Amino acid sequence: MSTDSDVSASTTSAPPAALPAGNPALLGLPSFLVGGIGLTLYLFGYLPATAVGALVPTMLVVSGFGLLVSAIWAISIGQGAVGSIFGVFATFWLSYAYLVLSLVNDWLKIPAADAGAAQAAFLLAWLVVFAVLTLATLRLPLAFTALFTLVTIVVALVLVATLGGPAGLLTIAGIGATLFCLVALYIYVDGMNQELGGAARPMGNALVR
Repeated sequence: MSTDSDVSASTTSAPPAALPAGNPALLGLPSFLVGGIGLTLYLFGYLPATAVGALVPTMLVVSGFGLLVSAIWAISIGQGAVGSIFGVFATFWLSYAYLVLSLVNDWLKIPAADAGAAQAAFLLAWLVVFAVLTLATLRLPLAFTALFTLVTIVVALVLVATLGGPAGLLTIAGIGATLFCLVALYIYVDGMNQELGGAARPMGNALVR
């Protein structure tokens, strides 16, 4: 006959339930790539400034919501740092999409003469966040540091161009955006390859250990 103490002991010694498995990056990285590729095309001038609203579906629906789902997924399986990274990028794309919609439709009633300053304030705020994110994640493999550094540089270049810098800065920013898309693509292919049973690709040593 079991006793209350036996039940208590068995309950205490029972192993905790394992967190569900999964890799949120397999959704987050392609979601990020869609917005990044759209932004790259815009920076290179393939998409004219008058048609910038065409970026909203990719930024809002794909990148914004896709990364938000990835962030929630990561947090639900105990990957707080990954959830934070995906959450930061999700809110960037969502807020950028809202800014574009607001300027195109005049939702915020910003005078045309002040539109540049409004965009610059937006970019400056995100430049600080991306710079801090880069420094805070230096313990990650080098590929991730390269990705975040390139994103930070692109935002800085677009900010300077918005404040009246040389028009060629946007083309340089487009090159930077192309590079961060390639790095994100490399990381995604590595993650998918490992998920399907393949060997890990080199990611480089972390700058901080």
